Amino acid sequence: MGNRKKYQITEYCHRFLADYIKPGDCCVDATCGNGGDTEFLCRMVGENGRVYGFDIQEQAVSRTAQRLENAGCGERARLYCAGHEHMAEYVKEEAAVIMFNFGYLPGGDHRIATQADTSLEAVEAGLSLLKPDGVMSLCIYSGGDTGYEEKEKLLAFLRELDPGKWLVLVCGYWNRKNDPPLPVFVLRLDPR
Repeated sequence: MGNRKKYQITEYCHRFLADYIKPGDCCVDATCGNGGDTEFLCRMVGENGRVYGFDIQEQAVSRTAQRLENAGCGERARLYCAGHEHMAEYVKEEAAVIMFNFGYLPGGDHRIATQADTSLEAVEAGLSLLKPDGVMSLCIYSGGDTGYEEKEKLLAFLRELDPGKWLVLVCGYWNRKNDPPLPVFVLRLDPR
C-alpha cells in the first residue's frame, strides 16, 4: 500500500509535468499556497535551476519559504508577495513549466481567492513566458466556495487559443461528485 499511486489533482499534475522539466530550467509557481508545487519545481530544476513563486498572501509566501528552507532547496526559488498577473514583471526568461492552483489558500480564509479577471490576465502573462515545448498546468476548482465564473472564463479563453501554436488538454474526474477539480494542461507547440 506504501507505493500506491494517489490521484489528487496536484500529484496528477506533478506526474504529468515531470517529463517537461530538466535540471537548470526556469519554472513558475503562479499560486504558491502552502508551497507543495514550489517545492516540487525546486527539486525538479536542480541546483542550477530557478523557480519563481507568487502569491498575494504574505502567509502563503512565508509558509512556502519555510517549506523550501526545511527541504533544503530555498536558494533555488525567488518568492514574491504579488498577484500572479504580474509575473512577467519579475520573470525575464522563458519558463519550461508554469503551474496554477486556482481558488483559495488551503487552511486559509476562503473569502480570499483567485478571481476570474486577474487569473485570466495571469494565464495570458504565463503563455507569453512559456518556451516552445513548455507546458502550463491549471488546477481549476469550482463550486461551493469559489463559484463557476473563473472556471468558465478560463475555459472559454483556452478554447480560442490557436491550435497551430497551442495544445489544450482538459482532463476530469468523471465519476466524482460535487464539482471535482479540473486539471488542464496547455502545451506550447514547437514550430520547428
